[in-house]
Amino acid sequence: MGLGSDMYRQQILDHYKNPRNYGELEDPDFTHVGENPSCGDTIRMQVALDDAEEEIEAVRFTGDGCAISMASASMLSERLHGMSIEELEELDTDDITEMLGVDISPMRVKCAVLGRQVAQDGSKIHRGELDPDDRTKTEE
Repeated sequence: MGLGSDMYRQQILDHYKNPRNYGELEDPDFTHVGENPSCGDTIRMQVALDDAEEEIEAVRFTGDGCAISMASASMLSERLHGMSIEELEELDTDDITEMLGVDISPMRVKCAVLGRQVAQDGSKIHRGELDPDDRTKTEE
């Protein structure tokens, strides 16, 4: 591991200790909760959309979990601002691990992608594509 990966580790720790966009939105367009049962992570994402419901105007999250899941949700919340719903739907695991900047073990990938899955599923529920009673679980 070189100096670059140390920098990313510090970035992950910073987002874990000082999460960005942590909290509640006053009037979100959608809210969704998900969990990673193998690690005990739980994330609740709230998203506010523009008037056309095509672009993300604000994101907040709350939750409890390991450093990877919380840092990933924090970093993702910054990245989602201004993103279109279509771009959100196109995010994949590689985008998240690249955003984190460090190699993630297969067991920890579920932690890293939880926030993304919660945001994507929340968007699908908002559009009527998923059952609102479904809770995102990374082990499914």
